[in-house]
Amino acid sequence: MLQYKTNKILKELGENIKLARLRRKLSAQQVAERAGIVRRTLYDIERGRPNVSIGNYAQVLSVLGLENELLNVAKDDLLGRKLQDVKLIVKERAPKRK
Repeated sequence: MLQYKTNKILKELGENIKLARLRRKLSAQQVAERAGIVRRTLYDIERGRPNVSIGNYAQVLSVLGLENELLNVAKDDLLGRKLQDVKLIVKERAPKRK
């Protein structure tokens, strides 16, 4: 189930990257060359293939002027904050016996 969910997210990310490229009227070849990757890797990115390194995704986002979008990943980690807050509640211990 987790892998299906992850693949779905990657596919949507790839589609968003492709749409951003098309909005900028850049060819796949232009983006690949500027990102320092081959067209096949860009093809894999735009299809959300999980075998592509995050560095390649970052290079493509940089070419598209979207590199700062990576800073939004896990920025507002609500679950993590809740878990952290639960552990911040410190119970007072009874004094040690003498």
